[in-house]
Amino acid sequence: MGTYLNPGNSGFAEIRSSRYVDKTGLIGLINRTIGTKLKLTCVSRPRRFGKSFAAQMLCAYYDRTCDSSALFGDLEIALNKDFNEAYKKHLNQYDVIYLDMTNILGETEKKEVVDYIKRKVTEELISAYPALKADEESFSTTLIHAVELTGSKFIAIIDEWDAPIREAPEIEKEYLTFLRMLFKSSGTTDKIFAAAYMTGILPIKKDGSESAISDFWEYSMLEPGEFQRYVGFTEEDVRKLCQESSLSFAEAKRWYDGYSFDTVTSVYNPYSIMKAITMKKFKSYWRMSSAADALEDYIAGDYDGLFQAVLELLGGFHIPVDTDGFNNDIATVKNRDDVLTLLIHLGYLAYDEKEGTVRIPNEEIKIEFSKSVREVKSKEAIKRMRESSQLILDTVQMNEDAVAEQIEKIHGEVSDPLHYSNEQALRSVIQIAYYSYPDYYLKFEELPSGEGYADIVYFPKRTSQMPVLIIELKWNQSAEGAIAQIKNKRYFDSLKDYGGDILLVGINYDKNAKKGRRKHTCRIEKL
Repeated sequence: MGTYLNPGNSGFAEIRSSRYVDKTGLIGLINRTIGTKLKLTCVSRPRRFGKSFAAQMLCAYYDRTCDSSALFGDLEIALNKDFNEAYKKHLNQYDVIYLDMTNILGETEKKEVVDYIKRKVTEELISAYPALKADEESFSTTLIHAVELTGSKFIAIIDEWDAPIREAPEIEKEYLTFLRMLFKSSGTTDKIFAAAYMTGILPIKKDGSESAISDFWEYSMLEPGEFQRYVGFTEEDVRKLCQESSLSFAEAKRWYDGYSFDTVTSVYNPYSIMKAITMKKFKSYWRMSSAADALEDYIAGDYDGLFQAVLELLGGFHIPVDTDGFNNDIATVKNRDDVLTLLIHLGYLAYDEKEGTVRIPNEEIKIEFSKSVREVKSKEAIKRMRESSQLILDTVQMNEDAVAEQIEKIHGEVSDPLHYSNEQALRSVIQIAYYSYPDYYLKFEELPSGEGYADIVYFPKRTSQMPVLIIELKWNQSAEGAIAQIKNKRYFDSLKDYGGDILLVGINYDKNAKKGRRKHTCRIEKL
């Protein structure tokens, strides 16, 4: 067994020795492409979504130097009648070329990556087949000679294919030329490869409007196609894991659900689910999984309206996005839509193809956005932070007119006028306006208390001397009515043992105010 040729099945054996969620149906999809014009597959998905697990699974299945029947015999690929015949036909029948591009970048000088791959694969081929006649001038010719010698074509598996595009842009041109040489519409590729599977964070880089490696069939977070069941964990997967671990499925859904596609409407981040199952605790594990992408760097970029869009996303709004202009690399991000599209591929945003919008998918990612916006030092961010802090101060000081004026200002700036006039939109506006609350408060929405649910409650941190804020929202009614509802339904009952001050805040939006003005009013009372 080698490193780059036929790495064996030990990686997948280790995966199977732990708690394993069956994703072997992906093998069945690849088997259908073998020996066809669909044989080149590129699947992109965010970090923490099991890309390397899938690559190791494929290595174990196709590698001819090992017997993996015991690893797969009880899984979907072997048991599903739609896959079964092809499963037996292709199991452990190929020489596998396996390239983990992140590891390769760490093994050699970046400028030598392509030569390093050619050299190492050739060395391992000659070691496996001493009779092989290598061609020092042409790597592809060497691979053709190997196929002629063995009578079997290769399966290529490239993990983190886009790592050189992201981390070593100076070799991008040479690297893409190398991939084109291997995987192009010509007899060369057909002579060498039975199939190829590439996976990475970003889809294949565009040259103009076309992919730089044009013969691959691409499946991304924008268009996962028939691979959508294998992007992450499904609702069925997570429900079963929670049941086995005696954990709340509802909490798992709140924390980690939120990605959705045409036929799979709930997709979960596998890394965070398995962390929560192991640790028996729901929290954000996003930054623990790797060197997290510097989300604040993207938010802080000088892109028109981006920071406002991020605040609206935090408020729960869906933001329109045009994904067509993004060139699928980090270096050429040039506008707000590019950043939002990049954040889809990085897993920070969920995409709705029918609406053409993005949103923050779940509580875990909302926490990451909240952390990042607080680190941003742009003029817009500083201005927003100052305004939000002043709003909190005005609320605490019971300055009703100032609070109403600022809420009205923020409400007028949101990007979705179609949903302007409803109570849920007003709730989102409140969250945008008070976004600096983590300096002083913990936030609770729909807090059960008394005879119902308080809309929003800001509860002071232990280090804060602020009062509790119980906020009730009304649309086309009155701020006084909001205060009356808080009292009548005793939303403060859950705070009966709290020894500090409590402020009742009623906010109303009247869309029928005179002169077409979207009028906001506020009443604040001390309990």
